[in-house]
Amino acid sequence: MKIKKSTLHTQIVDALREMIMIGELKHGEKINENDLCASMEISKTPLREALRVLSAENLISLVPNRGAFVTKPSTGEIKEMFAVMSVLEGVCAHAAAEKMTPADFSHLEGLHAKLEEQFKFRNQKEYIRVNNRYHSFLQELAGNRTLNQIVKGLRKKILLYRFQSLNLPGRFEDSIKEHRELLTAFRDRDAPKAEKIMKNHLRKQSQAIEALARRMGEDKSEPQTTSGQSRRKK
Repeated sequence: MKIKKSTLHTQIVDALREMIMIGELKHGEKINENDLCASMEISKTPLREALRVLSAENLISLVPNRGAFVTKPSTGEIKEMFAVMSVLEGVCAHAAAEKMTPADFSHLEGLHAKLEEQFKFRNQKEYIRVNNRYHSFLQELAGNRTLNQIVKGLRKKILLYRFQSLNLPGRFEDSIKEHRELLTAFRDRDAPKAEKIMKNHLRKQSQAIEALARRMGEDKSEPQTTSGQSRRKK
C-alpha cells in the first residue's frame, strides 16, 4: 500500500499494527525492512521510528544486531491481558449503562447494526474495526479519565487477539450473540448484567485464543520479556 506523507508516522504504525492483526506479519517473524519500505514507498527512517513506537507497545521486539521481530507472547501472557481487560471493560460497561442517554443508546444501536452487517458477510476485519469503535464508545461513556487511559493502552494490544479469536470455529457466532445480549442489557439500563456479560465476553475471547494455540501446537512453556528474549533462570 502507498502511504501518504502528510500523516506518515501515524499511518505506518497503524498499517503495521493491522498487518500483525490479520497475520501478514506473523508472531515471531523478522521484519523485512526493505520489503516494507518498497511496498509502502517510504524510507527506512520513518519505518524505524514506527517500529520503536510498536516496541514500546510490546508488539515489536528490537534485537541488537539482529533486527526487529514481531513479538510472540505466550498464551499465558495473552490470558493475563484478557483477565485484566475483562475487569476494566466490565467496569466501563457498568458505568456506561448507568449514564447512557437515549441518544447514546441510539448510537450504540447503530454500531451494533454495523456489527450484524459485517457478521452477515463474514467480514472479520471490518467486524473487528466496528467492534473496536463499539467498545471505545462504551469506554467514553464511562467518563473515567484514569480508566480511559489504562484501557486505551491495553485495547491496542488485545485488538490483535480479538481478530485471531474469531478464527476458532463457532467463535464468530458466539461473539455476535454476546453483543446481542449486551445490547439488551444496555436497553434495559441493567448495569450489573451489562458488566457480567462484558466480563464473560472477554473471558470467552481468551478461551478461544487458548484453544487456537492448542490446535496449532504452539509452545506455551516459555513466555517472553518485553525485549522479546526468553527469561533465563538465574
